Amino acid sequence: MKNVIISISCFLVFSVIFAQEKPADTLTPKELKEVIVIGKKAQLYQKQAKPLASIDEYLQQSTKVDMIRRGSYAWEPMINSMTTERTLVTIDGMRVFGACTDKMDPITSYVEVSNLSEATIKSGQQGSCHGSTIGGSIDLQRNRSGFSDLGWNASMNTGFETNSQQKILGSAVNYADSSFYVDTDFMFRDAGNYTDGNGQEVLFSQFRKFNVSATSGVSLTENKLLEGSIIYDKATDVGYPALPMDVSLAEALITSLKYEYVPKSGMIASNLAMTNWETKIYYNTITHKMDDTKRPSVPIHMDMPGWSDTFGFYSKVKGIFKSHHFVADLNSFYNRSVAEMTMYPADSNEKLMFMYTWPDVKTFYSALFLEDNLALNDRSSLKFSGSLANHFNEVASQLGLESLQIFYPDMKDSKTRILKSISSNYLFDKNGFSYGFGLAYGERAPSVSEGYGFYLFNSFDRYDYIGNPGLRNENSMEGNVSVGYKTQKWSAKMSSSYFHVSNYIVGKPDETLVPMTIGASGVKIYTALDYATIFNADLNLEYQFSTDWRWKGQLVYSYGKDFEDKNLPFISPLRYSSSLNFKKHNFSSEIAVQGNATQTQYSPFYGEDRTPSYAILNFDAGYSFAFYKVKCSVKAGIENIFDTYYSTFSDWNNIPRKGRNSFLNVAFGF
Repeated sequence: MKNVIISISCFLVFSVIFAQEKPADTLTPKELKEVIVIGKKAQLYQKQAKPLASIDEYLQQSTKVDMIRRGSYAWEPMINSMTTERTLVTIDGMRVFGACTDKMDPITSYVEVSNLSEATIKSGQQGSCHGSTIGGSIDLQRNRSGFSDLGWNASMNTGFETNSQQKILGSAVNYADSSFYVDTDFMFRDAGNYTDGNGQEVLFSQFRKFNVSATSGVSLTENKLLEGSIIYDKATDVGYPALPMDVSLAEALITSLKYEYVPKSGMIASNLAMTNWETKIYYNTITHKMDDTKRPSVPIHMDMPGWSDTFGFYSKVKGIFKSHHFVADLNSFYNRSVAEMTMYPADSNEKLMFMYTWPDVKTFYSALFLEDNLALNDRSSLKFSGSLANHFNEVASQLGLESLQIFYPDMKDSKTRILKSISSNYLFDKNGFSYGFGLAYGERAPSVSEGYGFYLFNSFDRYDYIGNPGLRNENSMEGNVSVGYKTQKWSAKMSSSYFHVSNYIVGKPDETLVPMTIGASGVKIYTALDYATIFNADLNLEYQFSTDWRWKGQLVYSYGKDFEDKNLPFISPLRYSSSLNFKKHNFSSEIAVQGNATQTQYSPFYGEDRTPSYAILNFDAGYSFAFYKVKCSVKAGIENIFDTYYSTFSDWNNIPRKGRNSFLNVAFGF
């Protein structure tokens, strides 16, 4: 393993990365972030191989993101090889929390590609603006027309996929003038079971959902904006072939009201200017119901509903003082998470069994985030950021509290934690070369499941899990390095990050406890390892052969061990992708290969096994044209052309991926 690390490190040292070139006469601070452009409605079909793909497929384009897949729907994003407990996902800066103890409803499942403009991915403490994180953050930013004289415009899009017979239908109506705008969007998806590379039907992989979104803004004065937004998302009959239960309902209502002020002159005092002040209040509520009534053989029927309600706000000020570009963000949220389980014995004369799996946990979080991005000269910048947060938990259910007190007799009904974060990053670029270096420290509190979960069954390692309210804060020391180069024809981007995570929270078996779930291997109590280390490195290459031809390549390597040198779960083997793109006038086409090496650094302790290497080939072609005042775009393609049977390291319980799949996406703009 040491030889592999040395080889990879040498490869990284002699690799170079892409850096954005800045005009020599401007002092613009650099940013450490990655933006995946999803595209506004009219441009969506010009930017992606499969425009109506799910948001999960879009996020997989990032070398920082992997997806844990439990079915065809609602994959769980990982950032820097860390799952959602250690990362942060927001929608336009809003905190949203899922209502499922089995992570069947990640935040990404409540938005659609048709109402998103981009996803901003920040690594490690660079993503701590909206809350505490270890691995990083994803902010999903929605489309906005803004104030213009566009008037009315509308679009329709439709799609079909042969594998799973997925049908997609969407529409959008927008209006904008100099003082008012409104954007509305609708998307519907209906998919059946898909087949794997061996032609076998993967049962319980169907889903049906629709998403409605609206955003409207009004100009109060020349420099003051009031904007309201709403998202309503509802999924029904969602199958999860890798899990013992499906979902009968996943429903979300996400609302916000924003006030934005842009000073006319910006000047507050000599050399001090405020450039923007944005304040938002928001509310969201999520209902999630797990269901096993469609499964053919169930030892005992269960209902497992969950609810999550969140109220929050943030107020962010941006300004400039000489060469300092600063941000101050005060943010807070209140969340209530409840989940319960009712078991129905086969004998109707027996009593029902009821328990709280999340015992009405209330979380109140408040934080102040400060950032100073100092432009040293036209080639380099130095950024410092820090945050201080108060994190308060309370168990509101007396029954839930007494259940946990069986294991923790001295447990109190509430706990307060102080969370800290600090980071610094230096960036330099000159003559196409760029270099970056950063150090950071961050902390997070245990999640609701880790702190207060009660007999949560994990079908991956087949253990029941019990939370531990006495867990200490998890904290991470982080370092990142980058080096790069760009010319007019080609660019290369190489970055790496290292995390030393102390009090690393995991579940450990307790042989004195009896499992609740029939067939479970035992019970694990959440505890903390002394530390764990995670290393990630990625290389992005791009070469422009001509105005028509372009090649892209990606290579990603990850490594994760605990303090006893045991493998951590969900650490990707070497993965790669390569694509050749042709675009001339209104026609575009792409052929791409992607794959993983064999997963050898797996962890049987966490339920993992060895997954073999794989490679799949994809092809697509598209054409755009106009007739009268109607713009039309057509994209068609074939995924997994050779019908390869494969399963990746992040496919829950080795659930196979789709076999050959043909798709057709069509869009009309008016």
